[in-house]
Amino acid sequence: MIARMSKLEIAGPKERLLEVLDVIRELGVFQPEPEVGYFVAAERQGDIHLLIPDQGTMAERLFLENLRRMTCRIIELLPAVETRASLLDPLPLLDTIASVAERHLALCRDLDAQRTARLSEINELARCAALLGAIETLVGDLEPHGSLEFIGVTLRDSQQVERLREGLTRLTGGDFTLSTSIAADGALIGLIATPAAGSRRIRQALNEEQFPELPFPPALRDLPFPERIRLARERIAVADRELAELDLRREIFARRWLPFYRRIDQWLAERLALFSTSSVVHETGMCFVILGWAPSDATAGLARQLNGRFRGEVAVDELQLLEQDLGRVPVALRNPPYLRPFELFTRLLPLPRYSSWDPTPFIGLFFPIFFGMMLGDAGHGLVLVIVALLVMRRRRSGMLTDAARILLVSAGFAVLFGILFGEFFGEAGGHMLPITPLLPERSSAIMPLLMFSMALGVFHVLLGLLIGLITALQRHERRDAAGRIVTICLLLCLAALAASLIAPAPWLRSTPFLVAAGILIPFLFLSGGLLAPLELVKQIGNIVSYARIMAIGLSSALLANVANHLAGLSGDVVLGALAAIVLHAVAIVLGTFAPAIHALRLHFVEFFSKFVEAGGRRFEPLHK
Repeated sequence: MIARMSKLEIAGPKERLLEVLDVIRELGVFQPEPEVGYFVAAERQGDIHLLIPDQGTMAERLFLENLRRMTCRIIELLPAVETRASLLDPLPLLDTIASVAERHLALCRDLDAQRTARLSEINELARCAALLGAIETLVGDLEPHGSLEFIGVTLRDSQQVERLREGLTRLTGGDFTLSTSIAADGALIGLIATPAAGSRRIRQALNEEQFPELPFPPALRDLPFPERIRLARERIAVADRELAELDLRREIFARRWLPFYRRIDQWLAERLALFSTSSVVHETGMCFVILGWAPSDATAGLARQLNGRFRGEVAVDELQLLEQDLGRVPVALRNPPYLRPFELFTRLLPLPRYSSWDPTPFIGLFFPIFFGMMLGDAGHGLVLVIVALLVMRRRRSGMLTDAARILLVSAGFAVLFGILFGEFFGEAGGHMLPITPLLPERSSAIMPLLMFSMALGVFHVLLGLLIGLITALQRHERRDAAGRIVTICLLLCLAALAASLIAPAPWLRSTPFLVAAGILIPFLFLSGGLLAPLELVKQIGNIVSYARIMAIGLSSALLANVANHLAGLSGDVVLGALAAIVLHAVAIVLGTFAPAIHALRLHFVEFFSKFVEAGGRRFEPLHK
């Protein structure tokens, strides 16, 4: 249901503004209204204007924003270790905190820069590590020749090896050795051994032919190749130790100071939120004025908290809610625990206006019934009950839990209608169990179920029109109310005529209803205009649409019967059981989604269109 809202004005001395906003955010029941034009009387509008912060307030806000940037950066630079929450009150220590934060930020940046440099060095050396293992054996074979120069290259495939060998032969006249190996990461590595005098020409040619030389850090680039391997491994070990020392220093610092800065950041966020909220506060010559909305049942508590905290300095007045205010009143849905999960479906629709109706109670009442009628199998319903209970056991809250609760209620109705229809995993299961059906079998009683579905459609559509009539009467919309009355009467006449034709009875004669319909048609034109007959045809179409209850129910029953029949044709107990399980599983999946979709469609299109008005503003109170 839509919670009743109160229109409030909170006023007090300007120096108490931030404290008042802090109390309001703590309670979380008040939504400020930035527009004053329609909120207060015209004679007061000239005396109230948006609050303009003074120089001291602006300086404080800039100081807090700068301090929060420093604390956020410190938290980002430190490792996210688990610590206990700090209970420090930062307000009396802000200047000290700012100076300490500057020093700590510089220290954290220095540690982070050192750590980044070590990581970059380790990553660069690690890229070589995968190549070193493959090259080391090649270098070991050639190491005794001290006059040789070693050049390492990376190759894409074996074709490049032959191309490289041919190019080196032309360039050096065969005065070289080319060895290849596979690195640990799968890369193909080539090692060229050549006299030092010709190494420059070879490097230049490799660069022109796009044979990339193995990358090495600058500190190792000018060393002999075997020396590179030894020093690279030593440097990796040293860098790992330095990185571990830096990480230890950062962790010790974080365990000592991270709770402190998390508390500072939380306090600064709340304090700055108060300054942001003050942008919708108004003022007069002597005091601040906050205009807004609160649930009516929370208004007394809000006033009591403010009066008690500020000893009468802050006043809370409830203003008169006028008819022109109805379009601006924020909407909050409040439903009992049974209906609350069905808000999952309501959220698929635009929020209703404050003066409209909350569709949740109606969908909570009729959706499980429609679902149960369409599924209508006790066995399938029990499976869905078990699934819903398992989901609810694993998850205590959230959208999935709400869906499971809806499924639990809807599956319960499916079990109920399955007993009434005598179906337990199809009609064959109902015959095997001592279930006495109270309703005709769905696979054969098509016309009775069709008539029942149409009768249910008449009731549902007329209920929607009746609720819309109540709304029109409350708003004093006489012509709309008259049109709805005429439409309701005509639909009742047409329903009675259809009943007299389908099931003739001496007490049910068609003549009086024909005469009544003929008398009502001119009033239909008078109340609804020339398009009123088209609207009546639309209502009739909506009623006919409820035939889908019979159609989906019939398909569900036939699918279960087909599953049993095909399982029986197998001639083998095990194979038949497996076939029955698979086919009934398919029937359960289809029997879950199809009834849900069509039941929602009957509500969203055929029912809610009669009385629900979209366009409401969501109630978004200030809160911490």
